[in-house]
Formats: sequence, structure tokens, C-alpha cells
Amino acid sequence: MHQGSGILSSRQRRLAWLGFLLAALQAPVSARLVADDSWLFSLCVALMVATVIIADDAARRRPADATSD
Repeated sequence: MHQGSGILSSRQRRLAWLGFLLAALQAPVSARLVADDSWLFSLCVALMVATVIIADDAARRRPADATSD
């Protein structure tokens, strides 16, 4: 049984992981250095990128011959 291809290419997947890590690391640094709550934006971006990575994982784990509903 072959695995399906994901929605991201391998390069896009690496860039998504890099973006996730940078945004996730920026949030606590911004929270400490900036008085307002703008660090929440970094957290939201990190969560959205994580959602795309999880969706790509799910698409890659699905068998190649499976049809989407």
C-alpha cells in the first residue's frame, strides 16, 4: 500500500516548520519585551501554520488509492 502525497512539497514543508518555530519562539520573547498584547498575533500565526502541517501529515498518511469524501 502506497502512501498518499501531502498538500505541501518537501521544500514547503521545511519552510512551514521553520515558520512555525520562528513564530512560536517570537511569541514569548515579544510578550516579555513589549507591553501590549501584540504577541498573541505571533501565537495565532504559529497555530495556523501548525494546522497546515498537521493537515499535510494526515494527507501523507492516507493511502494513495483512497478517495477524499
